[in-house]
Amino acid sequence: MSVFHRPRIGIIGTGAIGGFYGLMLARAGFDVHFLLRSEFAAVAEQGLQLNSAVHGALSLKPVQAYRSAADMPACDWLLVGAKTTSNAALAPVISQAAAEGARILLLQNGLAVEDELRPLLPDSLHLLGGLCFICAHRSAPGVIEHQALGGVNIGYHSGPAGGSAQRQQIAEEGAALFKAAGLDSTAVPGLEQARWQKLVWNVPYNGLSVLLDAGTRALMASADSRALIQALMQEVIDGAAACGQSMPEGYAGKLLAATDRMPDYWPSMYHDFVQRRPLELQAIYAAPLAAAAQAGCELPRVRALYQALCFIDRRERQG
Repeated sequence: MSVFHRPRIGIIGTGAIGGFYGLMLARAGFDVHFLLRSEFAAVAEQGLQLNSAVHGALSLKPVQAYRSAADMPACDWLLVGAKTTSNAALAPVISQAAAEGARILLLQNGLAVEDELRPLLPDSLHLLGGLCFICAHRSAPGVIEHQALGGVNIGYHSGPAGGSAQRQQIAEEGAALFKAAGLDSTAVPGLEQARWQKLVWNVPYNGLSVLLDAGTRALMASADSRALIQALMQEVIDGAAACGQSMPEGYAGKLLAATDRMPDYWPSMYHDFVQRRPLELQAIYAAPLAAAAQAGCELPRVRALYQALCFIDRRERQG
């Protein structure tokens, strides 16, 4: 399969992430099909709207939208933008929408998300992970606000690829899709390391936005919260090292500097909390805590943040 043959692309979970990348790929000329649930009627009628500080105001209408995977054509690539909390339920949907030998790309945060999904998928499907570096959220059905960034790092996880060269080639095919849509993308040789690197940012900012009811600008402006962010980042870096995944020199400092330059951003977990959706605590907190503990490394600040978020999440579910 070659990207030059314009593969058919399916979007599983057309929220901020799936909607953004699907719209950009469709506008680049790819045959893109969108699976939606509650927002199907709005998107089918109004299309998708992207308000981007980077790309300007863009729209896609009509949208090839579906309520059911059974109605979709078989797709060569499936981009999964749904939350990790729904992965088990999505496995049959992915299998139904996938062409023979399809590439499944999880555009999700957290650690070990591919490990949990892999046993639920046919062996014939290639499974990859995608780490999205993007500031985006959905403001209304079919309407996406994009503040900054948009790059994707892609790594091969598992499937019928014969060896490391073929695995890397498939990851590069995925990166070429995004590049064709005008987006930065890199095929990374180590998916686990890439996921730990993303966690260095996600662990402090996602959780603290919920716990402290604050966006990135307020979190960075306070000496106390900034110091807590640095301490949490260092714990994640220590956990990664214990698991054999080293971070680039000065990585935490570079993330802090990049966040200082960002527009005020409210992370995805904050939006999930406000919308009373389940928080992605397993993938972003429990999995790295368990991996680090198994390697003999405790992360006390990360664990305390996780425990506080568990309390908040349970209270919201029960309320």
